[in-house]
Amino acid sequence: MKILVTVKEVAEPEDDFEISGLEIDEKFLEYDLNEWDDYAVEEAVQLKEENDEVEEVIAVTIGPERSEETIRMALAKGADRAVRVWDDAFEAGEVLDPNAKADIFAAVAEEEDPDIVFTGVQADDDSIGGTGVALADDLGFQWAAVVNSFEYDLDEGVANVHRELEGGVEEVTEVDAPAVFTIQTGINEPRYASLRGIRQAQSKEIAPKTLDDLGLDASAVETPIGINDMYEPETESDAEYIEGSPEEMAQGVAEVLKNKGVAE
Repeated sequence: MKILVTVKEVAEPEDDFEISGLEIDEKFLEYDLNEWDDYAVEEAVQLKEENDEVEEVIAVTIGPERSEETIRMALAKGADRAVRVWDDAFEAGEVLDPNAKADIFAAVAEEEDPDIVFTGVQADDDSIGGTGVALADDLGFQWAAVVNSFEYDLDEGVANVHRELEGGVEEVTEVDAPAVFTIQTGINEPRYASLRGIRQAQSKEIAPKTLDDLGLDASAVETPIGINDMYEPETESDAEYIEGSPEEMAQGVAEVLKNKGVAE
């Protein structure tokens, strides 16, 4: 039995940053593993630890060579090996839509033949949240989205899941494998990568793949999504800053409330 986990490197800007063209200047960015994917990796690793029948956990990402540092975090936390897809057809700063990403992940899944695919519900950077379901559609797999509780019966090949729906409603359902599950934060407690795990991750395989390696061409990354402009929005707030000692600030707040008719 194999488990495939899709992971993404996301960029987080510093509090003060500058925009260069249609991107935030690279020097103001720090990269990390997407929060939702961290929970997906943990769910996959726990499933392997609890069941000897799980042969391996494979992490797959779409990203340049720089992203290997991020995907090694998944390896350090227990994934056995990884696949990194990148190609000259990917343009810097391009935003791939869920269908394009799903097509690429599906090509990897067809090579790996997993029984279960875990993805994060969404990514910190674009928050689109459609890749996992689109991947299930590409593969012809069953699926369950926004999963916040997961139990798997290996003998029956059935997952018992709780899904978080709108309005605080929770759905309890069974899903037959092979299947794709999009994992919600809070389903588990992602582990910290131990020093031993970090050292072991350095020797684990990260296989680079091009579109051609996966039997795809440049049309696979054509996307209707684009960035037309990027700017820092101007504040429309008329916030008033009150400075001074604690007593002076308290008096200033009292005066503002009095002028607004909130206090006598």
